[in-house]
Amino acid sequence: MPAQPDLPLRPMTLGELLDAAMTLLRARALPLLVTAGVLAVLEQAALMPLRELASASPPVYGPAKGSFGLWWLVVATGFAAEAFIICVLGALAAAAAGPALLGRPLPNRALWGRARPVLVLPAAIVFAGLCGVAAFAGFVGWLLAYGMFGLVGAVLVIDRTGSFGRAARLAVRNGMRGAWTRLAAYLTWFAVRIVLGAGWVAVFAIVSGDRPGWLTWLTPLAWAFANTIAYAALGCVDAVLLLETRIRTEGLDIAISRARSRGEDDAAPLVYAP
Repeated sequence: MPAQPDLPLRPMTLGELLDAAMTLLRARALPLLVTAGVLAVLEQAALMPLRELASASPPVYGPAKGSFGLWWLVVATGFAAEAFIICVLGALAAAAAGPALLGRPLPNRALWGRARPVLVLPAAIVFAGLCGVAAFAGFVGWLLAYGMFGLVGAVLVIDRTGSFGRAARLAVRNGMRGAWTRLAAYLTWFAVRIVLGAGWVAVFAIVSGDRPGWLTWLTPLAWAFANTIAYAALGCVDAVLLLETRIRTEGLDIAISRARSRGEDDAAPLVYAP
């Protein structure tokens, strides 16, 4: 008999789905947060010199007069970087989500191999390019790219077949529910990131007096901390959303129940068979 699963084997509301994602994050906090932290620090390190060139001032890094074009390029680069990170973390979370749905124990060290990095990393680079170009061209395109193709990392790990086309098909089902869910989660965590990454730094600067010296190094650290939590959470949203969409539209829960009743491997239905 499998252990009590961490994820519900049924369709969920948006609130339940976000709660399930946080449950997955708490269960796999060490690998997800460590990976997110390393990538978030590297992201800030790469963006710091670009922000200086664009004269973007901390803590919110808004545009400077006369440097809007360069600032816009830096913003698009940031959107590309975060798309890459979220895609990678979505794959890592997906490696844990399948066992969590089935109630199977899995050590943290086993997640890295299950995350299929050889396939996921190139897909994450492509996804990052799509989001970066779409953000630079205007954020309407970014809404489409992020919402439609963001499940690609989770698809490669859980479905083990297909990639961007499969991710898009899942995202548009039930009135584009998957795409809207990803965007809703992103906006929710964007607000949290603003507070953790810039809000308290701005208040501290007002109280203590503006000190550009410490703002220069403290703000990237604050953003790295905020992004670490947000990126890990958004990766978990992708993993849970993929499973929930398949339960809702493909009867994944029924297939798993049938496999169990027949004494077959209940993990087999997770692999998508077109």
